[in-house]
Amino acid sequence: MRISTFFYTIRQGFRNIFRNKSFTLASIATIGACLFLFGLFYSIIANFQYIVKNAEQKVYITVFFDEGLEDVRKQEIGEMIARRTEVSEIHYVSADEAWETFKHDWLKEYSDGFTENPLANSDNYRVYLSDVSMQSALVTYVLSVQGVRKVNRFEVLSSTLTGINALIAYTSVGIIAILLAVAVFLISNTVTIGISVRKEEINIMKYIGATDFFVRSPFVIEGMLIGLIGAALPLVTIYFLYNKVMEYMMERFTMLSGLLSFLTVSEIFHVLIPVSLGIGIGIGFFGSFATVKKHLRV
Repeated sequence: MRISTFFYTIRQGFRNIFRNKSFTLASIATIGACLFLFGLFYSIIANFQYIVKNAEQKVYITVFFDEGLEDVRKQEIGEMIARRTEVSEIHYVSADEAWETFKHDWLKEYSDGFTENPLANSDNYRVYLSDVSMQSALVTYVLSVQGVRKVNRFEVLSSTLTGINALIAYTSVGIIAILLAVAVFLISNTVTIGISVRKEEINIMKYIGATDFFVRSPFVIEGMLIGLIGAALPLVTIYFLYNKVMEYMMERFTMLSGLLSFLTVSEIFHVLIPVSLGIGIGIGFFGSFATVKKHLRV
């Protein structure tokens, strides 16, 4: 393709946008609204997943040993557990450490009456999971290891976090599919109007020998430009809105800063910018290409 032809199709794509101003604005506004909702939804879901992930990192199982088990065997058990794919970290807690923690958390000043450690046989491994959904498999394995007396686990918390992750995944897929379908439909309608307006001009171009690519490409470029503009506008809005919301929450709810942590705007937009622009240009291309192929029989 010659350079002059390339620039001609680009110019025609821009002109098509201004030829059908009302339909173009309606498409850009609707696509912008869809991707704005997508951006808001992504920001909320990403932060929620981040919070859940942080909560998952605090979920662990506690492995206790048979009484009188030799230290060498305890070390072997720790190495066996650490090699499992379900495990992210493993820490040995001695009986003295367990007793100090128990005194600090529960007994406080009432611990002075104890002259001996009542948790003398309570040394253990605290095993953190890489994925809470694999807790049952890990517990089953650990209980089968010789020298393990019992395993304590957070069954309810684990199942709750696993259910939340599944709900987030299904909801995300459903909403994204709906938004994409609406956006493609709108671009298709806009391109269809543009074809009907330029029908006579297109016929003349075909009579004088214009190729199919030469005739169709301006409409495809028009759809891609609509998708690009429709994706860029909500990104700017979400950027300022996200910053304002985070500042407001940190100022008004300072107690949350110690309990919950949120993603920064750069972490959000590191993913949101390429995804939103890709979605906008992608639906613009496929929506216009399918429409041109269907309605422009050249």
